[in-house]
Amino acid sequence: MELPGNTPLPSFLPSSSLSQSSAASRTIYSDRFIPSRTGSNFALFDLSPSPPPASSSSSSSSSSSRRSPGGSGGREDGSGAYSALLRTVLFGPDAGGVAVPPATPDRGPLSAGRASASSSPAGASGGGAARSFSPASTSSSSPGPAVRRNIFRYKTEVRGGISLTPPGYDEGLLGAVAGPPKVSRKVPRSPYKVLDAPALQDDFYLNLVDWSSNNVLAVGLGNCVYLWNACSSKVTKLCDMGLDDSVCSVGWSQRGGHLAVGTNLGKVQIWDASRCQRIRSMEGHRLRVGSLAWSSTILSSGSRDKIILHRDIRTQEDYASKLTGHKSEVCGLKWSHDNRELASGGNDNRLFVWNQHSTKHVLKYSEHTAAVKAIAWSPHLHGLLASGGGTADRCIRFWNTTTNSYLSCMETGSQVSLIYWVELLNPLFLLLQKQLSSVVLATLTGHTYRVLYLAVSPDGQTIVTGAGDETLRFWNVFPSPKSRNTENDIGATSLGRTMIR
Repeated sequence: MELPGNTPLPSFLPSSSLSQSSAASRTIYSDRFIPSRTGSNFALFDLSPSPPPASSSSSSSSSSSRRSPGGSGGREDGSGAYSALLRTVLFGPDAGGVAVPPATPDRGPLSAGRASASSSPAGASGGGAARSFSPASTSSSSPGPAVRRNIFRYKTEVRGGISLTPPGYDEGLLGAVAGPPKVSRKVPRSPYKVLDAPALQDDFYLNLVDWSSNNVLAVGLGNCVYLWNACSSKVTKLCDMGLDDSVCSVGWSQRGGHLAVGTNLGKVQIWDASRCQRIRSMEGHRLRVGSLAWSSTILSSGSRDKIILHRDIRTQEDYASKLTGHKSEVCGLKWSHDNRELASGGNDNRLFVWNQHSTKHVLKYSEHTAAVKAIAWSPHLHGLLASGGGTADRCIRFWNTTTNSYLSCMETGSQVSLIYWVELLNPLFLLLQKQLSSVVLATLTGHTYRVLYLAVSPDGQTIVTGAGDETLRFWNVFPSPKSRNTENDIGATSLGRTMIR
């Protein structure tokens, strides 16, 4: 038979196509591949395709005449078998129309697995797949029909199982190993070491404790500065200001080799810690220097005379620039981690932000209602600044200096002396992510006077606090995983009290 136009009729076209026009009956071929699941071997997975519903038997028999002659079930049978397989994998086997949670396959002898593999109609490669994915055969002595297993379910021993499924997901569907319940991190509540620090001043506006990157703690006691080596516990007297002067602030350089000391007479001295030798003494302030901050080779000092001085230790001048703006004593200074911005807090309840090239403050915040001494830049988010107020304020406030916006406030219920962002665990940032809900990780008690000084060890695991009770207490609040495994309670093994001088 020939189509109009003497076009040969393809042998695979149905006869109904003859009634259509030549343009409509023309077959368009493409390179798209439509897979067929007709030849899928479901016996490899111990699953058999569900029979079609009785109501659709007539429709399937009528549609069989429209299938291709060599289809042997065609694409419709393959899709139905695949749907039944997918339904079984996702929702488990069907027992009398009621969904039954799939059971975990039991570990059986290898011979049973080989027997089930050999009984499948697949060849050698199919047997290998059956041994890899199908569970062991159910014993014939068990009553009732054998429970069909899921396709990718297997049993294995996992020590300290970890769940990789999202929260709220039913792990029983996919046979995931349930993880252990989450245990909150235990923070030791007692110090592991106490140092007596006689003459440690009970003054909110001073900064007398700092910990260097070389693991050396500097403490100003009266008119002297002492160094405590955390590795050897050796105490060294660095300097003595004499009877006419006293120490008001200490600050380590970023490399930890030099220590800056601010005095009550307005002087700033720089000492070589390794040789216990004074390098230079600089003037410029008329009153005591209570705050210091390093930025590479630039040392900034804040004084009761309301002035901030930038000093370049590479030059001979006492200071390179002068910053004015505070109406009262400058008691807090902190450079950002990129050394581009300096935050200053004063007894005038003001928080200023300065850049490194200007003598005029670029940002001014007046929300605090008490002196601002506690200042900390976030090491995790650029421009995120935290500041704490004194007794009349009792709040930690968060600012975005990039957008010049006030973010939020967290009430502490007490005077805020110092703030420190923990670079490893970052608890303040976690609190910020939770919209600063009133969540306290731990409260450390032991001091009998208000805590005024705080410093953190170079590894970020230990903090030291100083108070008006003339003691320094060391807390291992962020121990490494190794130390947590070796000691259950670090605080219980106190090393006793020793003198720092």
